[in-house]
Amino acid sequence: MSKFRDARVGSWRALARPLLTLSLPLILATGTALAGDPAAGEKVFKKCAACHAVGEGAKNKVGPELNELIGRTAGTLPDFKYSKAMIKAGGDGLVWTPETLATYLAKPKDMVPGTKMAFAGLKSDADLDNVIAYLAGFSAQAAPAPAPAPAAAPEPEQTRSDAAPDTTSAAPTPTASGHDGKVFGLGRKAEAEEIAAWDIDIRPDGTGLPVGRGTVSDGEVLFSENCAVCHGDFGEGVGRWPVLAGGQDTLTDERPEKTIGSYWPYLSTVYDYVRRAMPFGNARSLSDDDVYALTAYLLYLNDVVTDEEFELSNENFTEIRLPNEENFIADDRDAEGHDMATSAPCMESCKPGPVEITMHARILDVTPGSVDDDEAGGAGGVD
Repeated sequence: MSKFRDARVGSWRALARPLLTLSLPLILATGTALAGDPAAGEKVFKKCAACHAVGEGAKNKVGPELNELIGRTAGTLPDFKYSKAMIKAGGDGLVWTPETLATYLAKPKDMVPGTKMAFAGLKSDADLDNVIAYLAGFSAQAAPAPAPAPAAAPEPEQTRSDAAPDTTSAAPTPTASGHDGKVFGLGRKAEAEEIAAWDIDIRPDGTGLPVGRGTVSDGEVLFSENCAVCHGDFGEGVGRWPVLAGGQDTLTDERPEKTIGSYWPYLSTVYDYVRRAMPFGNARSLSDDDVYALTAYLLYLNDVVTDEEFELSNENFTEIRLPNEENFIADDRDAEGHDMATSAPCMESCKPGPVEITMHARILDVTPGSVDDDEAGGAGGVD
């Protein structure tokens, strides 16, 4: 027995988890059900969706896709660059089963030191049970036996075999036409609700803000569930993921910390970006009230507001001013004399001396986990 088989059984016993007796039947695909609730596990998986995908069409993201995870040897999914630690773990015998997953997801770096998994771990045993049950539904080795198909309902009798098709629902009228008046048949006029679904930008003066509200305390819960895996519990950033709080008085430093509290000029940008693009991998899943609550919590993390019961809403939104707003000025360079072209621009031999390489793009890369070099990048990636 390998050291990983010994380790995972020992740690599983230490956790006294009830899935031990179920792991073997699950691996043998006998149809035994996991202790967890897959529906509840789907909600827990939202914490993972920023980096992992599962289900039909799932592809590798920052972390590997998790279809057929149960029974897979660690670090062996093709076309994904694992950390050296995870590849070694697989070589030493680590296979993903409900018990090894429970140990790993509780404290990833304790089980596989050197893993790129930035996630600190799930603290709740119920969350562990539930998310493993959810993932097992996408693994053939752990899939429950299929339920018998229900009897097909009898088809209604057709009173007339030559009944005419329903033509009451007319197809949308195509609108694109050529210069000669002929219709090309391409597309149709967009409906008002379709335009509204895309027209979601928020401006500094509050234009575009939806009606809603959310408190700092509500935002803390949402942040912990949806954002902390990448940005840290207090906005400090995990690995190479962006820092969201702090950095005050660093803008003149050689390496300034540009956060919401130290650099961003307008609160509207915070709301607009969170609403439009977050959580990473699950964008547009937050309600308007959720976004107000998260924005309020980000203000609290940056000491812009100090009351945990502070409520941000469309009514008081424009009253909030970020500390660095006054240092942003209107772009009027087209009217400034020094920007006017006074001579032909230099196109060659503009700098004396030989050309020198100052930085490689793969080192400069800022997307966590997307750099091939194990030493220079990817610190924010996951296994």
